Amino acid sequence: MSIDRAEVRDFLVTRRAKITPEQAGLTIYGGNRRVPGLRREEVAMLAGLSADYYTRLEKGNLAGASETVLHAVADALQLDDAERSHLFDLSRAANESPASARRNRARAPRQLRPSLQRVLDGMTDIPAFIRNGRLDILATSPLGRALYSPVFDSPTTPTDGTPNLARFRFLDPASRDFFPEWAESANTNVSILRTEAGRDPYNKDLTDLIGELSTRSDEFRTLWAAHNVRLHATGVKKFRHPAVGELALSFDAMALTSDPGLTLTAYSAEPGTASADGLRLLASWAATAADTTRVTDSAPFDG
Repeated sequence: MSIDRAEVRDFLVTRRAKITPEQAGLTIYGGNRRVPGLRREEVAMLAGLSADYYTRLEKGNLAGASETVLHAVADALQLDDAERSHLFDLSRAANESPASARRNRARAPRQLRPSLQRVLDGMTDIPAFIRNGRLDILATSPLGRALYSPVFDSPTTPTDGTPNLARFRFLDPASRDFFPEWAESANTNVSILRTEAGRDPYNKDLTDLIGELSTRSDEFRTLWAAHNVRLHATGVKKFRHPAVGELALSFDAMALTSDPGLTLTAYSAEPGTASADGLRLLASWAATAADTTRVTDSAPFDG
């Protein structure tokens, strides 16, 4: 899934379709418009470019486009921070060879440093996990493992025990119960993957995952075609955990600057709420489950 002209074209076309002339501050006379958003020549005018040059950009030819031009296009299309970064990622990919991109792109490590796991282990009252851009869960805090137990226990988790949030969400029907706001959550997952695909277009593991999900899930394929991107840093996520019921948890996602490509996400509950009570219950449930496992593992064999 290397960046090609179709990737650039589809991204710019879908962004242009979202901006109405009124939103762009244009006065339009007559109602015979055959496009849902702005016309190419209108974007060109807003960006201060010739119509021919913008048309060339929208057809996928970003080679040689300056930062000034890219910022002008981003302003004309009213791109948000995530979309603007994605446009620059697409341009970067268009201006370097695949070999150079593979050399220069920081690739997330396959194994965590032990110190990171120790940090997670010390977060005894906080559900937390570390993921890569492909949405593999690489490590968790004890409470994070308990919170995401349906994902770890899913048949979509491979034999190496590394669950993937997108694979669980789109290929396991249980995800629709675990994530009460499934549609919003699914769109977020795809937007994160699309962002990562722009940042690291020659990542074969990511390419393989996107190909698998596109083949096996109509819903993923539809969302992928929307070319939406997102910076997923903070907000509230809702869960319906099989052991403790509904939880509404604030999350903060922090990029690990010492390990490019990895993100630590930590959850917390508003004090005094039912979700705070639910987290305490989840911790008790996890401790009981761990004690049961230890007793079972240490029990003598009575043959």
